[in-house]
Order: sequence, then structure tokens, then C-alpha cells
Amino acid sequence: MTYKFNKLYMTIIFAVILTLSLAACTKSENNPGSSNQPTETPQQTTETPPNPDEPAWQLDTSPVDLTWFVGANWYPHSWGESLASKYVTEKTGVNIKLEMPSGEANEHITLMMTSGKLPDLITMGSWETAVKKLWEGDHVYALNELAEQYDPYFFQVAGDGTLKWYRQENGNTYGVPNDSYSPNLMHETGMTAANQTFLVRKDLYEDMGRPDLSTPEGFLNALQLLKDEYSTYKGQPISPFFAQGNVPYGMTEYLQNLLAVPHEKDGQVYDRITDPDYVTWLKTFRTAYERGLINVDFLVDSDTQVEEKTNNARYFMMVREWTGMAAVNPMLASSENPDSYYIAVDGPQNSNGDSAKLFPGNMDGWMVTMISKSTKNPERAIRFLTYLVSEEGQRDLFLGKEGETWDMVDGKPQLKPDMVQLLDNDIEKLEKEYGIMDTYWMVRNPVIINQWRPEKAPVIKQMEDFANSQADIDSGIYKGLDPLGDSDVAVAWSRISQNWEEVLPELITAKDEAAFDKIFESFLDRRNNYGFEQVMAFRQAELDARKAKMSE
Repeated sequence: MTYKFNKLYMTIIFAVILTLSLAACTKSENNPGSSNQPTETPQQTTETPPNPDEPAWQLDTSPVDLTWFVGANWYPHSWGESLASKYVTEKTGVNIKLEMPSGEANEHITLMMTSGKLPDLITMGSWETAVKKLWEGDHVYALNELAEQYDPYFFQVAGDGTLKWYRQENGNTYGVPNDSYSPNLMHETGMTAANQTFLVRKDLYEDMGRPDLSTPEGFLNALQLLKDEYSTYKGQPISPFFAQGNVPYGMTEYLQNLLAVPHEKDGQVYDRITDPDYVTWLKTFRTAYERGLINVDFLVDSDTQVEEKTNNARYFMMVREWTGMAAVNPMLASSENPDSYYIAVDGPQNSNGDSAKLFPGNMDGWMVTMISKSTKNPERAIRFLTYLVSEEGQRDLFLGKEGETWDMVDGKPQLKPDMVQLLDNDIEKLEKEYGIMDTYWMVRNPVIINQWRPEKAPVIKQMEDFANSQADIDSGIYKGLDPLGDSDVAVAWSRISQNWEEVLPELITAKDEAAFDKIFESFLDRRNNYGFEQVMAFRQAELDARKAKMSE
């Protein structure tokens, strides 16, 4: 009896508790302010649908953190300390954590893809193999699809030309480039973005009587004069020659552009590496090495050694982008030897004496920025990206905050005089404390920001003007024709290019011309065995596709 009574009693108690609980839940549901309301309930959005004519970032400026991978291990900047970055965060609510690879960017991002954990935003060189992997592996969003859903204003500011150029076969566009130029724009504005130049140290060059460096004979004679009369500077040896990017860039593509080696003949992609003028100049470098006029330091110097020699004007001639001298030249011009800065002159030319045909800017741009599918905030990411590529965002990042770093003068934004002074004399402080100008270049649009640049110092403008005068505006279509990724043809090209990096130093240090010829022919045989014919077919197909895009 006792057992039955206790069981009945417990049943009644349980029923009372259940009834009270249900009542409390009902009361809680009818009272939104109740402390008993569940902490996790589906949120009903009350946000106004995006207006395609207005930037959607303004709809939500609540604080949010986004990680941004910048595929440049040399990038030195952070976010949140400089004036411009703090201003953008205060305005949009987006706080950025910048991440850079400690080593090679491709390897770093490939490991991230394997782990399935990618940063919210990713900026990679447009030529990097990882870019295609990100697109084809479904690791990043189609920007057009995100924009349609969250911020259709994107289509107004991203530019139809850029979206069309980067549109893939499935109709989607996955990245926004920086520093992208169309041929039409370059023809209209005269802004070519060409930065390849042949540089010489002004005082040495003029003291030598401005020797002709455009022919093999003149080039060798100038090097001989340097060795005989100008071999040291401030007690340190002068390095006769420097080639930026070593074999794969400075001594190959860059030198070929100086020689105006064509990219195609009669509509067919041209094998530039076997061009007679290019081979002649490689043999000229071999002769210079044999005579002791150049050494191998330009092939083996570390970045630190190159920087030290550049800052101390210890190079005579350089195959180098003028933009890399933008900070150094003013420093040298204000030193105790004010004529030790570098100027652009005619360097090696082909046997016809043609002017260089330097790469201009192109539709590919420099780097592309993507939004990964790992992000928990795709709507904030696309809206932030839209803001950054808009004229408003470009101005905020490039010029900073009105009244502090720039003023409106005659209806046009203009840097304050003290900012211009920093730009000319202390760019490190300008970037660290203010974060303006080219500090955050990841989505930089030159068409917009170049109108706000102050007049360049003469020691910089001379180089820029020289590059613009020799820019081959329509040649941007040829840049980056090589296959990338893991396909058979991409692997073939990787083997060929890697072997070329090993072979070219052997060519320059060959004991005589016969040895040079033997090494070169052996390379061509290996190249064919690796699959060079397939590489050329890929380049042709890519070029034909680009021409079709440009004609749309």
C-alpha cells in the first residue's frame, strides 16, 4: 500500500510541475522581455532589402571581425593602428586582421585549402597557381552571386570590364583585381602603368660621357670603363649589373621586352626564348662574365644584399621596375652625393635598334581579392569589398580622413602639405602612422586614385615618364599566358621554367660560345621532352580566348 500511495503521490506532483512549466513557457512566449526566453532562436531579419543604387554596407555597421590574407610575405603593415584603417573600421564596423605568409604564398594557401579553414578575404597574385585552385575547388564565393543576394551596388562599382575579363566558363567571377588597366583607358588617359625600365646611376653614367648601352659593343665597353675607372664607391666595390627577379623575370621576360621581342607572329604565339636577338644578348652577358666585367652576384644576392647595395648606390646598371626606386631615389638625391640617384635610359636593344616594348598595365592587374566560403559573414564581406572598390572606399583608404590628412580644394581632394612632405621624405612614417596612399593596395584602382596623387618628385617622374614613353599599350593581353595549376600542361611548363632557371646561369658562366651553344641546345631538347608543344598550344588557345573577350 505504501508503495502504491507513494507512486500515486509522485504522479500528482509531476503533473503539477509539468502544468506550471507549460504555463511559464506560455507566459514567456507572450512576454519578449522575459528572462526565461530561449537564448538561441532563429532571427527574423528586419533589414531593408539592398538598393542596387546605394551601397549596402550602410545597412549594418555593427562591429564584425574579418581576417584578410595578403599573399605577400614582404608586406609589412597591420590594421587598426594607422589613421586610415581606424577610420574605415569606425565608419563600416569592419575590423580587419591581416595575415601574411611566412614563406611562399602558394604553399601557405594550399595548406589552408587542405585544412578547409581559409581567411574571410584572400588576396593573391593573379599569376599564382593557387588562384585557379581556389576557384575550381569551390573554396571561394562567386562574387556576382553574393552581390545579387546581399549588395547589388557591387555591379555599379566593380566595373563591367573587370567582371567580364575575370568571368569563368561557368559565367561566374570569383576575384576583383587591383591595378587593372584596359587598353582603351590607357589610350584615353596616357596612364599606362608601365614600370619596367633600364636604370643607370646618373653621376657615373654622365661622367662616362653617357655611353651607348643599346648595342652589345657599347654595353661591353661601358662595363670595361666601369671596371677600369669606377670600380669602387665609398670604399666598397660597385656591382656592375642587377636584374630584378633574377632568371624568371629580369633576365627572361623583362630583357625580352627591352629587346622588343614579339609575342606573336602572323597570329601565332612566338617562342621568345629562341629569338636571335635575345640569344645574342645572352651571349653578350657571357662575354662580360668571361672578361670579368660582371660577376654572379646579380644571380645569387639575397633581398637584403640587394636592398643594401641599392640604398648605397652600389649598382651601376639595373634592369629594374622604377616603382622599386620610388623611395630610394629621393633619399639618394638628398644625400651628400645628390647625383648618385638613378635615371632611366635606353638599355639593350635589338639588332634593328627598335625602342623597348614594355609591358603596360593590363586587365589581369596585379593581385586578385576573393571571399572564401569559410567566412561566417559573407554578407558583410561582400558589402565591405563593394565599399572598398567604390570611389568612397578608395578615397578613404588612399587619402584617409578629410580634415586630418586631406582637404577639399576647388572641388577636388588634395593631400595636406605635411602629408606630401612625408610622402617625399619619410614614407615609412606616412604608412605606419597614417596608412594612406599605397599602404593598403589590395584593391587599389588606379583609374580612381591616380587623380588624387600629388605631383611626383623629378627624380621619380623621369623614370615614370620614360617607362610610359616605351610602353606597348596593347601588349598587356600577352601577360600571363602560361598554364597554371595541376594539369599536365601546367606541370610541363613548371618543369620547363624550373629547368630554365638552372640553365641560364650556366649559359652566362659558360667557358666559351661553343659551350654556350651546347648547353642551350641541350635545354631545348629537354624542353621538348617535357611537353613544350603542349605549352605552346595552351598559350595559343589562351591568347585566342583573350582576343575574343576583348572584342565583346
